[in-house]
Amino acid sequence: MTKSGYELLKDPFLNKGTAFTQEERKAYQLEGLLPPAVETIELQAERVYAEMKKKSSLIEERRFLMDVFNHNRTLFYYVFREHLVELMPIVYDPVIAESIEKYSEQFVDTQNACYLSIDRPDEIEASLRSAAEGREIRLIVATDAEGILGIGDWGTNGVDIAVGKLMVYTAAAGIDPSCILPVVLDCGTNRESLLQDKFYLGNRHPRIYGEQYNAFVERFVQAVEKLFPRLYLHFEDFGRADAAAVLKRYRDRFPVFNDDVQGTGIISLAGILGAMRINKEKITDQKYLCFGAGTAGAGIADRVYKEMIAQGLSEEEARQRFYLVDKQGLLFDDMTDLTPEQRPFARKRTEFQNANELTTLEAAVFAVKPTIMVGTSTRPGTFTEKIVRGMCSWCEHPIIFPLSNPTELAEAKAEDLIAWSEGKAMVATGIPADSVEYKGVRYEIGQANNALIYPGLGLGSIAVNSSRMTDEMISAAAHSLGSFLTPDVPGAAVIPPVARLTEFSHTVASVVAECAMKQNLNRVEGEVEKLIADVTWTAEYKPL
Repeated sequence: MTKSGYELLKDPFLNKGTAFTQEERKAYQLEGLLPPAVETIELQAERVYAEMKKKSSLIEERRFLMDVFNHNRTLFYYVFREHLVELMPIVYDPVIAESIEKYSEQFVDTQNACYLSIDRPDEIEASLRSAAEGREIRLIVATDAEGILGIGDWGTNGVDIAVGKLMVYTAAAGIDPSCILPVVLDCGTNRESLLQDKFYLGNRHPRIYGEQYNAFVERFVQAVEKLFPRLYLHFEDFGRADAAAVLKRYRDRFPVFNDDVQGTGIISLAGILGAMRINKEKITDQKYLCFGAGTAGAGIADRVYKEMIAQGLSEEEARQRFYLVDKQGLLFDDMTDLTPEQRPFARKRTEFQNANELTTLEAAVFAVKPTIMVGTSTRPGTFTEKIVRGMCSWCEHPIIFPLSNPTELAEAKAEDLIAWSEGKAMVATGIPADSVEYKGVRYEIGQANNALIYPGLGLGSIAVNSSRMTDEMISAAAHSLGSFLTPDVPGAAVIPPVARLTEFSHTVASVVAECAMKQNLNRVEGEVEKLIADVTWTAEYKPL
């Protein structure tokens, strides 16, 4: 420890504020730089929470908490962990969407992020080294910010999504905040309002794609693997054209993960498996329809498809159970604008007598008669009463997941789905939803929140220093949540509650680490529980 005085107080990883002891104040030249009272972290946290509750809106609460985060990471995470359920939607989704939209105009702190520009690729390695400040980085969340949540392209403003995602990693799984680094890959933006905004902090040109983009990402990946050899790299909110392609390029070379392509698929699969357990049905008997076949939608379909194969279907048998609906309507194999991820699931027009009429979700649903319908379209209100009642006419318990977020973009409200289906539908949402009372039964609504999966997935990989993140590890994570369900309770949720997030994270980490070891991907040896404990951080002040 070489820092002292104001330099120490300005280091958010070391600062304790009023909790510095008298001995520490004397040893590190802090005498007279703090009020005389010496407080516990418990008292500090009580003050922070009380002050936060005085704010007039959720976004103001978030701004206040971010001020604490900027000055004292340990105190921030203590408060976050103590009030996890309440603060999750404030710290992350959905409130973070407003924070991203106003990032440039309200900018006050870098939050120890690294900003990389496609216009200056030669600076990548030096920038990363400077941002790390000598810390060993074990986890990076990197975004190119083209596909932020349901709000699209926000350029450099999207760095906030990387910061927020890492907050959840630490709060849920105990990833040491001094070992993480948020990164934004600024490739420009196609949002004209940002390009014309005098306060916008990012590159002022349209997005760059193709060879220059690929070369930029390649230099970034090579640099982080060189600088941080024990790194787990998480890609977040890349655009539709690049998300799956970037993941595919690196997944067999490094331990990488894309939450939009893989994470949403894992938690959605976990929800479907939960519904199977509650209804005592088989996933191999289901017919799956995706509405909104972008990065997340196609990724979920692929994950469920792989699970059907793992449970006994051939590739062809499994593929015949999938239907994708996007802006064109039902996707057919003669369409020229399909993405590589959509094409494997595209149908033949000869399967339908009225193929040319299947240009809407409603038409597709009544032609296909799915038993599972997942929405990632960002088109609010599209899961209509007619569609829901239709599904109930051909299956006893339709599985309906309106996953688009934030709230105003959801395909349906949970209470409507329960009412329209007369309590038959198995519902999970992309945003937090209150339980629904219907005819004397309380229906718990599971949230298909990736946070139930990705923190534990990362912790398990980091604990054994896995050289890859495999499909087998991902499948093990999805199955592990089933032990937290209460299938015999009327109205039981298909996904367990966020309130048990820290338990889930530990369970997921354990099964992921064990799976990595079985596949001989671990680069450290030891007993799994001890390896996990060794890398798990707790929000408590430690002697300097």
